Amino acid sequence: MYKIILYCLVLAVASFLPRVIPLVFCKKKITNKFILSFLYYMPYAVISALTFPFILFSTGSVAVSAIVTGIVLIISYFKVNTTICAIIGVVLALVLGFIF
Repeated sequence: MYKIILYCLVLAVASFLPRVIPLVFCKKKITNKFILSFLYYMPYAVISALTFPFILFSTGSVAVSAIVTGIVLIISYFKVNTTICAIIGVVLALVLGFIF
């Protein structure tokens, strides 16, 4: 029981420190363009890194998943609504999953 509490405390500290340290050390506004760009694109990179492997293995066929991902990326490039892209991706994955 004590190990579980210790693990929870370590986890709390490990997730709390990366959020507090920038607030403590960055008192004034950040003006460096590189850091601003890095902070702007970081959430997109993390979400992509976490979800992309699951996208490729979601249908059981990497080829079908790659085809659907490519089509949805092309559609989203033309600024189509995200919900519409997701619906098209699900329908394409379902249809191509039955075909292949």
